[in-house]
Order: sequence, then structure tokens, then C-alpha cells
Amino acid sequence: MSPFVVKFPCNNLSKYLVINISNMMKLGNIRIKHPLFLAPMAGVTDKPCRIIYKRMGASVVYTEFVSADGIIRENTKTLNMIEFTEEERPIGVQIFGDDPEVISKSAAFIYAKYKPDIIDINFGCPVPKVTKKGAGSAALKDLVLMHEISSSVVEAVSSIPVTAKMRSGWDNDSIVVEEAGNVLEKSGIAAITLHARTTKQGYAGKSNWNLIKKLKESVGIPVIGNGDVDSIESYKQIKDHTKCDGVMIGRGALGNPWIFKQILNSIKNNPIESPSLIDIVSTCKDHIDLLSKHKSSIASVNLSKKHINFYLKNFHNSSTYRKKLMLCDNTSDMLKILDDIVID
Repeated sequence: MSPFVVKFPCNNLSKYLVINISNMMKLGNIRIKHPLFLAPMAGVTDKPCRIIYKRMGASVVYTEFVSADGIIRENTKTLNMIEFTEEERPIGVQIFGDDPEVISKSAAFIYAKYKPDIIDINFGCPVPKVTKKGAGSAALKDLVLMHEISSSVVEAVSSIPVTAKMRSGWDNDSIVVEEAGNVLEKSGIAAITLHARTTKQGYAGKSNWNLIKKLKESVGIPVIGNGDVDSIESYKQIKDHTKCDGVMIGRGALGNPWIFKQILNSIKNNPIESPSLIDIVSTCKDHIDLLSKHKSSIASVNLSKKHINFYLKNFHNSSTYRKKLMLCDNTSDMLKILDDIVID
């Protein structure tokens, strides 16, 4: 076990004592024994998805990113994306925007109405429709704006920790890991997640874990590593290489929520089991059931198809079953086909 360490952010805006003992992370009143985070993913990490991954061992889950402008306008679709169940705690709501006043007001609104455990600021989205407005990873080109947004949100929701998720820079010629990390720490941010790719990379190529290591060495607040973690082995590699305090998994967990349970079992020296076909089908059915409870009938069918495509791979006749499922127009028929997989 590593020595007892107490870290205080160098800015007096932050009230969060951070203690790290081996695999333990504490943010505010949130004690995270084995910090394994499910990444916020647009169009993926809705309420049913988060519940499934939470049950599989994800320590902290996040909503899909929500627009600060949409929150201020009380847009119904935007607000629906924030709703969560007690089962999902601790949960973070991720927000994005380019106006410090609007984004701080949206954070205050979210806390007052929903009481999440964490507010997370998106400084990492590379999608042009977000960055062209100055939001998401566009803030990496304007660290003054990054500071203004971060400090305003920290001040607006002083009762809970505010975290930030960022990329390493706009492109390979403008890596700002250390500079941005120091800006965020001085703004009162409680922890930083670094997706170690640039905006221009999008989701292509390899993430540069050396930059996560550099960020960890540059700041006194927890650093969560993100990028190319899709197995127990890659989890151990990113932890060993970067010394990051926690690990966030996104695309590497799609269709494989068991990765969280497997990593936890590895940490605890428990037996590690791969999911059987029955386990996979059972999880598909649970996911469909949750979608049916929380979504409209049309949305349930469409989202079930999306997730089933992630789940059902690499077994005999898997493509045949996926094709049949894609032709369904109701969840009842989908459940029948899933039962046929197990029978076969």
C-alpha cells in the first residue's frame, strides 16, 4: 500500500480534501475505493445504459453531455437526459458550453433540481458542431476562457465537486496538457480526466499515455486516464505507465460491461470469468427491459438495436441473429429472437 497522502489544490476556491491511499480516491464526500469510471458518451450513456454498467461494477457513471443553453431554456429533451435513479450514484452530469455565465447558471440549475454527486465540464468533445461554437475541446485554444468557465462553475455549485474532461490539445503542434491542467487546478477543479488524443485526431490513432503521465506530474489533484483501455491488461498498463489515480473507459466498454467486473476482480485477486453466451443474452434482455421502462416504444426499439449490435458479436451465427433483430419493429419480437439464441 502506498503512503498516506493528503493533497490540497493551490487555489482557495476549492474546498475538496483529496486523499489517495492505494486505489482509493475521495472527492468531497464521495469515497471511491477502486476508481473505475464509465465515460460519458453521446447517444450511448443514457439511464438504462448507466444502470447496466453500474451493476457491472463501474464506480462512477456520467450522463451524456448536455448543453448549458438547453438547460437554461429548460428544453425538455435536454432535461430528460439528466434524470437518473438512486441506483446510479455516484453520478456526474456533464455539461458543455462556451459562455461562463450561461454554463454556471446551468450547473446551479442542475444541482438545485437533480442533486447529482458531481458536475463535469466537457473540454474534450472534438465534434465540429460543438467546437465551432467555442465549446468542448475548442477551449483548449483559449485557456483564459477555460479558466473563466471552470471557476464560474466551481463557484456556482460549491456543495459538490466539479471535475473536467479534456483532450491533450487541438493538434499535435499545440499540446497544452500541463498549461491546461494548471489552469483547471487553479480554477478549483477537483479532478481532471485526460483523453490523451488531440481534437484533430478525433477517435483515430493511438492515445498518448505519456501525456497522462505528464499531467499527473504537473498537478496536485487526481488525474483520471482515458483512451484505449479495453481489457484488464490495458487497464494495468495505463495505471503502471501514468500513475493516474483512476481510469475512465468509453468505447472499450461498448457491448462489454463485464470489463468493469473483470478489472475489479483482478484488483481484488478474485477469479476472472468471461461472460457466457447466456450471460450476454441475459444482459441484452435486461437492457431492453430497462429501455422499455424508461423510453418510448420507438426509442426502445431503436436504442435496443444499437446496443444489441455492441453486445452480439463473435459467436456462431451472431451476424444472422443481428440481422433478424435489426428487422424487428417491437421489443417483444426482439426478446423472442434472443431466447432462440440460447436454445440453439
